[in-house]
Amino acid sequence: MQYSFRCILDVESDVIRDILINAEATLFDFHLAVSKAFGFSNQEMAAFYRTDTDWEQGEEIPLISMSASNDALEMKDYKLSEIFAKVDDHLLYVYDFLVLWTFFIELRHVDTSKSPQNPKHIYSVGSVPDKAPEKHFTGNLILNDFDEEFGDEFDEEFDEDSDMDPIGGDFY
Repeated sequence: MQYSFRCILDVESDVIRDILINAEATLFDFHLAVSKAFGFSNQEMAAFYRTDTDWEQGEEIPLISMSASNDALEMKDYKLSEIFAKVDDHLLYVYDFLVLWTFFIELRHVDTSKSPQNPKHIYSVGSVPDKAPEKHFTGNLILNDFDEEFGDEFDEEFDEDSDMDPIGGDFY
């Protein structure tokens, strides 16, 4: 079985690549195909993220697990056929966590009569910019929540003149 994916780079102008790949290939194989199709070196960390229909980021599937748990899964542990159940299923893909190249990945077509051995880059639109666009992440910082709950009371109790060591040891 063969899958046809549309991969869209999240930048100002259209940068699109379509890739054919065997449905039994792993997410790691697909990572290599996507990064190659966009001209990246495969030398950076990357991850896929499950998404809902609104492209909301869900569970991470990393290139290499950083978890101490022995049961943590990585890209090499998932076949594409296990992730993509039907046409229009999709994932987010992030390549190079220092600059956050972000891609929207969508299964466009399933061909049950073919099974290619190697991934094929079959369609291309646009050029990858020299620099990734700047990403802005927003959210509530823990310290902001802490300050709202305890306010100046905490600051007064642990000011510079206090002889209380908040860490519990002489580390500096």
